[in-house]
Amino acid sequence: MKRALMTWGGWPEHEPEQCVQVFAPFLRARGYEVIIADTLDLYGDASFMRSLDLIVPVWTQSAISREHLDGLLGAVAGGVGIAGWHGGMADSFRESVDYQFMVGGQWVAHPGNIIDYTVHITNHDDPITAGIDDFAMHSECYYLHVDPSNEVLATTTFSGDLLPWISGTVMPVVWKRQWGAGRVFYSSLGHVASDFDVPEAREIMQRGMLWASK
Repeated sequence: MKRALMTWGGWPEHEPEQCVQVFAPFLRARGYEVIIADTLDLYGDASFMRSLDLIVPVWTQSAISREHLDGLLGAVAGGVGIAGWHGGMADSFRESVDYQFMVGGQWVAHPGNIIDYTVHITNHDDPITAGIDDFAMHSECYYLHVDPSNEVLATTTFSGDLLPWISGTVMPVVWKRQWGAGRVFYSSLGHVASDFDVPEAREIMQRGMLWASK
């Protein structure tokens, strides 16, 4: 049986516990033992972290200790996959550049807050996005600082209606990357649990978790 750790906490407006409950049944149905924790303490247990196949962090903002960060980064570098979404992965632990380096990006703004936007699939051959067409979202649209080494699978384009100086900016929405021997997957979709009622957003996240897993 494969093992997945889902940690949730931080800013409550991102509905971290509710989002975990969206995806925990999916992983269990695919044969995973799913461990759910509302603390980061397990990150400090090196033997436990090495026993995992997948880490799903759902933890916006807050802070992380050096011990916990080293445990997390070491597990991923050693081959444990990590997959997450929105601020639960790309707006965690703002003071930790090492964490941001692993994720491949960091949230900096969501112009207009809740807006309508289109997600454009840029790689139709990758197993995470194959068969998925462009689709519409009504939610936060993340403006991120991103690592140019990311393998981008989907983007959106800012119109500039709210911030003219970003008009035409093409922003990655979904990417994957490596961190040592571990696979890293990220989707900026998923401000709240109901965002995953959009079938494409949910399917991309589910496929991304399975891709990242050992």
